[in-house]
Amino acid sequence: MYSIYVIELSKKVFTENRKFREANPQFNGVLECLYVGMTSKTPKERFDQHKTGALSKKGHNLSSKIVHRYGMYLRGSLFNHIEPIKTRADALHMEKQLALELRRKKYAVWFN
Repeated sequence: MYSIYVIELSKKVFTENRKFREANPQFNGVLECLYVGMTSKTPKERFDQHKTGALSKKGHNLSSKIVHRYGMYLRGSLFNHIEPIKTRADALHMEKQLALELRRKKYAVWFN
């Protein structure tokens, strides 16, 4: 089972990260900057991995650089309504769908 999660990012990400800024031309600075992801862990466990820079057993970095540097906290109100998802493919689809929906609402959003 997979969960979708949303992390609020510091607004510094918009001014300091060119790729993030270019991905969000709709952003007007009023709403928040967000990261949308999916995980087989709990959202809290995944957030902690991002913030600590956790490594896999093979030594691969498990954290998003953007979340590691700019992540502040989970935004449960933006994802708690989404039921757990059975397949990785469906979770990836839902991650993208939620990220694009939040962009349409004028949030600045990063997702993989």
